[in-house]
Amino acid sequence: MLTILWEDVAESPDTAALLESLFTATRDVTGTDTSAEVTVLLTSDARLRDLNRTYRGKNAPTDVLSFAQRDYEGEDANGTPLAMLDRCEFLGDIAISLARVRTQAAEFGHSEERELAYLFVHGFLHLIGHTHAEETAYQRMRAREEAILASIGLPR
Repeated sequence: MLTILWEDVAESPDTAALLESLFTATRDVTGTDTSAEVTVLLTSDARLRDLNRTYRGKNAPTDVLSFAQRDYEGEDANGTPLAMLDRCEFLGDIAISLARVRTQAAEFGHSEERELAYLFVHGFLHLIGHTHAEETAYQRMRAREEAILASIGLPR
């Protein structure tokens, strides 16, 4: 189940429908249990700055933050986060700045829909244990992101 919260931004049925389809596609592609629950907060740059300062010690706005419900203990030989093997209903929260979505879409030359989709998928993958601190993990995460986005018709 996906819960969408709107804070300091206008609600949009199109955005909600996109996120619902992304949630299902991401869950299906990653093999995440169908009972999984995620909450996404769509909000302002100011709110993401506050969250980034509070939880990461960085006094700067950011595009997406993920707050996983549990800690992860590495990956198996195939790169699957070990915690995925132990199913969890509530995976965690994702916060996305809609102002960053607009700005970055223009910077990267693609639609706001594509940028929001990318940020949501990126955040979801963090919730299930993916990281990008090392090059191999980064490449694996990027490949998964692109596979998920292509599955809903939003390829790079």
